[in-house]
Amino acid sequence: MIRTLLRKVSRFAAVAALFAALGVDGAGAGDGGLLAAKTMTPKPGTVFRDCPECPELIVVPAGIFVMGSNKTRKTEKPAHRVNFKRPFAIGRFEVTFDQWLVCVAEKGCRHQPHDHNWGRKSRPVINITWDQAKNYLKWLSRKTGQTYRLPTEAEWEYVHRAGTRSKFWWGEETGNKMANCRDCESRQCCSAKDHSCCSHETKPVGSFGPNPFGVYDTAGNAFEWVEDCWNADHRGAPADGTARKTGNCRFRVIRGGSFYYFSKVSQGTYRAKNPPGVKSYWLGFRVVRELP
Repeated sequence: MIRTLLRKVSRFAAVAALFAALGVDGAGAGDGGLLAAKTMTPKPGTVFRDCPECPELIVVPAGIFVMGSNKTRKTEKPAHRVNFKRPFAIGRFEVTFDQWLVCVAEKGCRHQPHDHNWGRKSRPVINITWDQAKNYLKWLSRKTGQTYRLPTEAEWEYVHRAGTRSKFWWGEETGNKMANCRDCESRQCCSAKDHSCCSHETKPVGSFGPNPFGVYDTAGNAFEWVEDCWNADHRGAPADGTARKTGNCRFRVIRGGSFYYFSKVSQGTYRAKNPPGVKSYWLGFRVVRELP
């Protein structure tokens, strides 16, 4: 009798703790910690999933930041203010092979990407075109009843910088083992004469620490598709952080750098482009989930 009562109390405490983390009232919760995240707007910093196989999400606060830079490459100019009036949820990690293969198993995705013989499981899914990434997001939206999409370029940079103004979210210098890029372990070692410590492959997501927003791997590991059409610079960019649907849509923006490229490509303002139908072993994506 006492043991049964203790088990009930323990279950109630666990549910209460989950709802407290989500920032919602747990009254009448039943079995629905995940359900609460679907129907309420969680507080910034809340971590949740919409299903056990779904990407883990974290809520990013509303805010204003300066996108781009007037000090570096032409493609990053002009620096301009962007105002996010509402919070949104973004994948804490890049979408993994395990998560992609659930879509394949449930017949929402047909493409079975090659892992380049590095291993699958918790490594970021690679060799995915822009359209294939969009198809995964359509399947995930149907599965959960929520709206999933690619980040806009402005959302991506806002999340990467996480309130910082430096070249990388951790500071001005590449540092040592802060991310997975060609020379992120040691620039001196990874030189033209000695490639022994250059990065040669992706690593499991979360292998390095999170940025101040609690998001992992925005610098290096795998480049990430975003929603926007390519534009040569930031002139005319929306001030509200929405995607640029005009420009040269034969190319889509990719952000974040990868294991294959040197650290400058992983800087927070660095912009690159890729044809939407071309996949690569250094290119993946992460999700955004809109909030109520």
